[in-house]
Amino acid sequence: MPSKSPAQHRLMEAAAHTKGGYGGVPQKVGKEFAKADKGKKFKGGGLYENINAKRERISEGSGEKMRRVGSKGAPTASDFKESAKTAKLKDGGVSLTVGRGEKLSTKEGAGLTQKGRDKYNRETGSNLKAPQPQGGARKDSFCARMSGVQGPMKDEKGNPTRKAAALARWKC
Repeated sequence: MPSKSPAQHRLMEAAAHTKGGYGGVPQKVGKEFAKADKGKKFKGGGLYENINAKRERISEGSGEKMRRVGSKGAPTASDFKESAKTAKLKDGGVSLTVGRGEKLSTKEGAGLTQKGRDKYNRETGSNLKAPQPQGGARKDSFCARMSGVQGPMKDEKGNPTRKAAALARWKC
């Protein structure tokens, strides 16, 4: 049975690619859900998407009304600010380049530099941290997830891909 929401889908994907499972979901169950969901597109219900859907229902005569600004249940200014961060990502995400020193080339081990992590965190509200190649839970999680990513370890010229370089940098 496929998962029903984008959040459930992400949880099951994480469980499928993490040794021992994730979020209370055993790895075996995560793999079954991920297999059932393979090839399906999951549409998130963001703030603007929800507002537009409600406007459409109202225009079709649902009898609903839009809430007034500041009323209980209406989106707040901070809701709109958070929504704007994720809207940027839908248009291709944060632009990071090797030339500006925001990420490393594949020869240098791929991945983001501190400058790149700072920019990404600032623009998305995330909390990316530096790699943890010496070991620990983050290393185990990264290695399990990244090892499951599809794609070649070498390009057509025989050079390591970004995936291979990242796995090597984390000592997976």
